Amino acid sequence: MGLLFYVLAFLTGVAMSVQSAVNSGLRQGFGNPLLAAVTSFGTGFLALILAQVFVGNPLPTLESIRQISWWKWTGGLIGACYVTTVIVTISKIGPGNLLSLSVAGQLIAAVILDHYGLLGFTPHPANAWRLLGVAMIIGGVLLVVKN
Repeated sequence: MGLLFYVLAFLTGVAMSVQSAVNSGLRQGFGNPLLAAVTSFGTGFLALILAQVFVGNPLPTLESIRQISWWKWTGGLIGACYVTTVIVTISKIGPGNLLSLSVAGQLIAAVILDHYGLLGFTPHPANAWRLLGVAMIIGGVLLVVKN
């Protein structure tokens, strides 16, 4: 079962590359990056509503919704900023540059979140191996971006 999660994580990266290209094409078709992002999120929203209906997971109570910290509601906002930024920048710097820089930013932020146990994560210290991995990713990004 553990291998399945690693494969899914890898496929998420593949999907991000494909999504970037698809959304860039949507931007070209509309001539408007915000409309492309709205369309991307709108189709995703509809797909998730349908999935919820078919899966039938129970909905939370109003009281449990009220207990959710304010910052936990910002995920969609962060996602909207990410998708819009990808739509705007991919045609300027290319998918390789965009995604390598994005992965480096994600990894650096993730190691910091892990190290300090921020946002509710269990702390995982930034040991020498992890820092070496981050350094190697940064080196890889520099090689990809230098073209």
